[in-house]
Amino acid sequence: MPHKVNRKPKNGRSSFSATLPRVEGREWWLWGFAVAVTLVLTFAIFTLTVTDIRLYSDKVSSLNLKEWVRGLTALVLLFDVYTIYQHSQLQRIRRQLAERDRLFQLITENAADMIAVIDNHGERIYNSPAYYKVLGYSQQELDGTSPFEQIHPDDRARVIGAANKARLTGRGERLEYRVRHKDESWRVLESTASVIHSAKGEIEGLVVVNRDITERKQAEETLAHNAFHDGLTNLANRTLLLDRLGRALAVSRRHADFKFAVLFIDIDEFKLVNDSLGHATGDALLLQIAERLASCVRRVDTVSRSQRRDDAESNFGESTLARPGGDEFVILVEELRNPSDAIRIAERIQEQLVAPFKIDGHEIAVRASIGITFSGNTDLKAQDVLRDAEIAMYRAKQTGKARCEVFDDAMHVGALKRLQLETDLRKAIERHEFRVYYQPIVSLQTGHIVGFEALTRWQHPKGLVMPSEFIAVADETGIILSINNQLVPEACRQVREWQKLFPSDPPLYLSVNISPKQFVQADLSLQIGQVLQDCEMQPCSLSLEITETIAMADANRSAAIVAQLKSLGVAIDIDDFGTGYSSLSRLQGFRIDTLKIDRIFISRMDSDQETHEIVRAIVMLAHNLGLKVVAEGVETPEQMKLLNKMGCDRAQGYLFARPADQHTIGALLAATRVEAMSALPVGASPRWSGASCD
Repeated sequence: MPHKVNRKPKNGRSSFSATLPRVEGREWWLWGFAVAVTLVLTFAIFTLTVTDIRLYSDKVSSLNLKEWVRGLTALVLLFDVYTIYQHSQLQRIRRQLAERDRLFQLITENAADMIAVIDNHGERIYNSPAYYKVLGYSQQELDGTSPFEQIHPDDRARVIGAANKARLTGRGERLEYRVRHKDESWRVLESTASVIHSAKGEIEGLVVVNRDITERKQAEETLAHNAFHDGLTNLANRTLLLDRLGRALAVSRRHADFKFAVLFIDIDEFKLVNDSLGHATGDALLLQIAERLASCVRRVDTVSRSQRRDDAESNFGESTLARPGGDEFVILVEELRNPSDAIRIAERIQEQLVAPFKIDGHEIAVRASIGITFSGNTDLKAQDVLRDAEIAMYRAKQTGKARCEVFDDAMHVGALKRLQLETDLRKAIERHEFRVYYQPIVSLQTGHIVGFEALTRWQHPKGLVMPSEFIAVADETGIILSINNQLVPEACRQVREWQKLFPSDPPLYLSVNISPKQFVQADLSLQIGQVLQDCEMQPCSLSLEITETIAMADANRSAAIVAQLKSLGVAIDIDDFGTGYSSLSRLQGFRIDTLKIDRIFISRMDSDQETHEIVRAIVMLAHNLGLKVVAEGVETPEQMKLLNKMGCDRAQGYLFARPADQHTIGALLAATRVEAMSALPVGASPRWSGASCD
């Protein structure tokens, strides 16, 4: 008969090892008794045979009897020998089985996987010690319960069905299910069942191997969560947002009354926080902004959600707050009653952001630009809807920031034009289509040309393009850097050539505009120094123009950059003065040389008394600070007279000359020189006989 394993073994072991010594003792006693009886009988037969031989007279009969007895005795002895041999073989086999049983115990006791043997009635026959280590139960606690009792109720029917299927088909399948730990937590097991066949081939139980995969499942869930959520704020990321937006579009195609809106939120001037206080503070600020936006979403749900649906799409109606990246947030509001609800949400967001954020002892005030798009064109894809909301947000920034704009088709057209313009600008750089135009700067005291402002023009195949049509885009995209890298050296070489052809004292100088992106480059002073060296131009002949907005964005950093540039020997001019948010007192910390008054003041100074006084005050205060003054946009003789009376140093504008290419300006310089020479008294020397910057 096959060996039957004890149904409730102690410590999870089979009783085979414990009963083996007793069985072997009994068998040795039994076999010893059999041998003893055999020997006694053999001796008796032998004795009887020897005694009876003397009684027989017939020697032949006596001889035959002796042979038979001796043969029988030999057979008995041979049987005993064979029996002893078989018994020794049996003992050897039993010792091998015992060794295998010991190895099985070592394996099961030290295996990390949980091994169980279950009979056809679902009762436990054997549990490996790993059960007690993994699940925390004692042997008595497991033996007193059904093997299905610790299984999660939602998984129990599936496990029972898999066990029954294995018994019917003879093949087990891999299964994952949850089991209750003694501490009431749930562990996830990966189970594989194998059937046990009897000697007759019948299924008499299952061997189940369970592996604890709880940590692996938690890691998988974490990876899955991270794939769809932002790592900083734990909000939905761009991938999850697009998925939910795609589902909202699908529902809107099937239900005409289903409306939704997307709000694209961008924090204005967030880069200043990172640059001034560090990225750690920026991250902390984003976390607090996310919390305030989340509170807005929770409050909005009660006003923006209509009656819930009872069908399979009842999960819609929840607002989704996402962070696609950087300082951008998006809110998807579903089941809107009215488009005005989305606008009220935007207003509430602006209200929530008014109160300053307190981070590490700093109070940080932020504002946001918001773009809104509504579900209208259901043929769009999720990316298109998000794009439209972003376009509206950029329109909000362009029209003053800290405001809200609703998307319309004209915005899309404008965005396409902007994209095409950016593409054309990059091609224009490759084709060298940008040109330098020069506008003369005139001394109001002498009337002579003393320098030039270099201006950029785009010689497009379809015609000349003015800066107002492309400079803003070039600056925002960084293309302006490549344009300046091409044109600044060209302008320096040209002015150096004019200095040689038309010497003056001091020499003609060149004024070049520095864009915001160029100003913050760490190696700006090295770039300028290299250009001066390559063009053999004296540093005093170059003026770099920066706007007061650039200078005041980060006053300390700007002052350091200006100091580096001044160490080269170049001049620093503040362009468009009066249009930003600085003042002369704030500019005292900068080593600047010249203020350029914006044309908006010059154009009204002869018709508006208040503007006239502003210009006069600027000139007077600048002179008190030792700065020169250049008036931009001078177009009438009256304006020139007023500026002359105020003591303004220099001017530029259409009254003197329009911006032109190098050929036109060269001819103008030549004509001006001839005119000046003819006006000199006989024997006098012209002022430009020298060429010193002093």
